[in-house]
Amino acid sequence: MKTRKSKYKRVLLKLSGEALMGDRQFGIDQKVVQFIANELKGISKMGIQIAIVIGGGNIFRGLEASAEGMERTAADYMGMLATALNALALQNALEINGMPTRVLSAIEMRELAEPYIRRRAVRHLEKGRFVIFACGTGNPYFTTDTAASLRAAEIGSDIILKATKVEGVYSSDPVKNPKAKKFKEISYIDVLQKRLKVMDSTAISLCMDNNLPIAVFSLMKKGNIKKVLLGQNIGTMVKGE
Repeated sequence: MKTRKSKYKRVLLKLSGEALMGDRQFGIDQKVVQFIANELKGISKMGIQIAIVIGGGNIFRGLEASAEGMERTAADYMGMLATALNALALQNALEINGMPTRVLSAIEMRELAEPYIRRRAVRHLEKGRFVIFACGTGNPYFTTDTAASLRAAEIGSDIILKATKVEGVYSSDPVKNPKAKKFKEISYIDVLQKRLKVMDSTAISLCMDNNLPIAVFSLMKKGNIKKVLLGQNIGTMVKGE
């Protein structure tokens, strides 16, 4: 059976830490991690180079801790370390499924991950390895969404795949407002002006400046990642006007 061809050669998948919780209140649900690994295994033979940025909100949220009185820089560094835990969990699930994986960290931790070097990351991708970027940008005050935009631009990704809990980008929170309108396409400027919660404004601006499209879709629907890669119209596409 012939493998269908992807629209893209190199992509960056952005996963939220909260996605790994499943139905739990915090932590990592191994069933969810395994589901993600199986989804990625299903597309590993399509010849696409896949990089991943993962958040840490299922373990620790720096912004919330800061709001509760913790010094912001310390809180953000703790959040970065939480992303490393998630990266190692995902790496383990991918490698159990026979997929070679490398974790590259913006904060040096040689026993656990390679230090982030752009050329090394690109070389791993060229060799067919999954690359997981841990610890955000390595700097406080920047979200993992911004890290995803930055790494995608650095490695020359064709698109960012923003896998979320909802079906796409809506005019308001669809959980709170059942009448919220879902957009099939929306421009970077409209996302910024309407203050839609796709990614933070720094991340959206970086994508806009580098003409980097963002596909926003539901993570937990089986086959959705593959559908986006094949160019099917699911979720919402954020791009230039």
